[in-house]
Amino acid sequence: MEPVTDATVYVVDDDAAVREALAWLLRSRRLLSECYRNAEEFEQAVLQTNPVKRRPACLLLDMRMTGMSGLSLFNRMLERNQIEAMPVIFLTGHADVPTAVDTVKRGAFDFCEKPFSDNALVDRVEQALALSAEHLAVLQEREAVRSRLGELTDREKDVMKLVVEGVPNKLIADQLDISVRTVEVHRARVFDKMQVKSAVELANLLRHA
Repeated sequence: MEPVTDATVYVVDDDAAVREALAWLLRSRRLLSECYRNAEEFEQAVLQTNPVKRRPACLLLDMRMTGMSGLSLFNRMLERNQIEAMPVIFLTGHADVPTAVDTVKRGAFDFCEKPFSDNALVDRVEQALALSAEHLAVLQEREAVRSRLGELTDREKDVMKLVVEGVPNKLIADQLDISVRTVEVHRARVFDKMQVKSAVELANLLRHA
């Protein structure tokens, strides 16, 4: 697996020694990290960012902290649909394992029981970053498609809808009360603006928009 570049590993733990140890471990594997001492600080500093513009990331999250718990933060991220862009790996004590297993069933990427294996943890971090990069690429492509759609005129959108439905140019002209030549011009402009070469490619693009 190729390592993801330009990514950030966020560490949220109220134990300064743990934060420092994890930051050192991540640096040793050439991974950029940002550390936060509590969930509230992390939420305010990071989770306000537009996820479409955010770099690939994952979150190493202590389950038990003073103030907002890691579990509460995870639940808030779930409600906001943020865990696909930023997969969560819980850091747990033995007593928290059943809860951690439940969070995995609800969408957490994984959990690591303290004390954890350094290599195993970083391997999972790299896998989480790869998943984040894939998800963000999909979001960015959707944004690009929506931007292209915004460049279409109303008439071009009318023609596009019928083209995607497989309606021939002659019937499109009849339905819209325009000439076949005008349909051809609009069709060509739609293909050009949407950056496709066929009706099938256009339909596939819109299906994933």
